[in-house]
Amino acid sequence: MSEASGTELDLPLFAAGDAAKQVVAWLSHLLSERRAAAKTVEAYGRDVEGFFAFLSEHLGGIAGLQDLQNLSITDFRAFLAARRRDGLSSRSLARTLSSLRSFFRFLEKRDLVSNAALSAVTSPKIPHAVPKALDVPAAAKLMRQAGDYHAGEQEPWVGLRDTAVLLLLYGCGLRISEALDLNAREAPASDSQESMEITGKGGKTRIVPILPVAREAISTYMKSCPHQLDADGPLFIGVRGKRLNARNIQLLIQRLRGYLGLPDTATPHALRHSFATHLLGAGGDLRSIQQLLGHASLSTTQIYTEVDRAHLLRQYDAAHPRA
Repeated sequence: MSEASGTELDLPLFAAGDAAKQVVAWLSHLLSERRAAAKTVEAYGRDVEGFFAFLSEHLGGIAGLQDLQNLSITDFRAFLAARRRDGLSSRSLARTLSSLRSFFRFLEKRDLVSNAALSAVTSPKIPHAVPKALDVPAAAKLMRQAGDYHAGEQEPWVGLRDTAVLLLLYGCGLRISEALDLNAREAPASDSQESMEITGKGGKTRIVPILPVAREAISTYMKSCPHQLDADGPLFIGVRGKRLNARNIQLLIQRLRGYLGLPDTATPHALRHSFATHLLGAGGDLRSIQQLLGHASLSTTQIYTEVDRAHLLRQYDAAHPRA
């Protein structure tokens, strides 16, 4: 399946013509009408293509719409079992099942396929994971060292750029993709600007406050950058002048982990977790944090209450004389 970021989508492999065309129509529907994120649509496409690849072997031939109509609950369970044997985690299996259900709902609305067996398949239980946030000293140490690490081996503006990016992750709670998708015209225009408009998942926009230290870091980076930053071009660029890739920041933090003795859970996304956890610990309310993070549901944000509770329990165990 081709990358789903454009309007041209390839017909999937392992699917008969009638079914293949409906897969493309479904993915286009997710992109244009449901306004799903391109990466999400790409993942859904891979899931369904993998399903058709399984069916071609399971049924002994390329599957079409009539084959989808005739599938039993045993067939669906056999697919999930095969994916489990391939090493998929429970979380990935749950997303795969969600992809299939979305596709089959699309077919049913078009009066093409109606198969109740899929709804009877139980989703795998997902382990309840609590985000791994850095403590305040560790986050501060990471911010300080970002610009200095390997300073003798690279141009100074690169360190200034990296510092600005990390301050947006920790100081504003941005996802790495949100920070790197910013264009130059979206940078703070003056020292008095107190907020930025961010485009998040599904093209949804939100307003986030920007700390003076982050605003100053962006301004310093832009002034030192040797490349022309066009208003409609990327704000953060690599040494060749192209939009900065998330892998660059991931590798930076990976190196800094070893240098600073931080745990493996210190990642770019951990800085966003740290932003939310530290706000909550300082008395921030969940609704405000939800808006700052761009979460569609409050239940997604509520997981940070468990992070804070876990921190309190660790402090209790360390300090209480009877713990």
